[in-house]
Amino acid sequence: MIYQLNSEQQLYCDIDRAWDFFSSPHNLSRITPKEMGFVVLSNLPEADIYKGMIIDYTVSPVLGIPLKWQTQITAVNYQKSFTDSQKKGPYKLWRHHHEFIPNQKGVLMIDTLDYELPFGIIGEMVHRFLVKKKLTYIFDYRRQVLEQLFSPLKR
Repeated sequence: MIYQLNSEQQLYCDIDRAWDFFSSPHNLSRITPKEMGFVVLSNLPEADIYKGMIIDYTVSPVLGIPLKWQTQITAVNYQKSFTDSQKKGPYKLWRHHHEFIPNQKGVLMIDTLDYELPFGIIGEMVHRFLVKKKLTYIFDYRRQVLEQLFSPLKR
């Protein structure tokens, strides 16, 4: 079964700052809970993301057990949106679309995450009891960090 997680957040900054921050894989660990052990392994230049970019990570979502994960940037619309999809990792499907809409307050960021777990009914049970809660926790943590980084007081 394919699940979807949606999130919207107002960022109090201009599109240049929002795009620069979110299009850098190096910032992912800043917005991921420390206990997840999220580490970007790829030696990536501080350059704009591009379609086809491969990013390797390790992440320890359960019991501190590290998992290797690889995503690929599958679409980029400069300063408007980008999409990353899992190439290798724990999900059967992982597609995360990031959208940025400038407005009077700054930038509205919209995330749409489509994901599916392997193992059929067992995957559905793991989703219900573990994965859904973990992903909600990660996005809630992310929201708090981004509120601090992009608050109206930091403009």
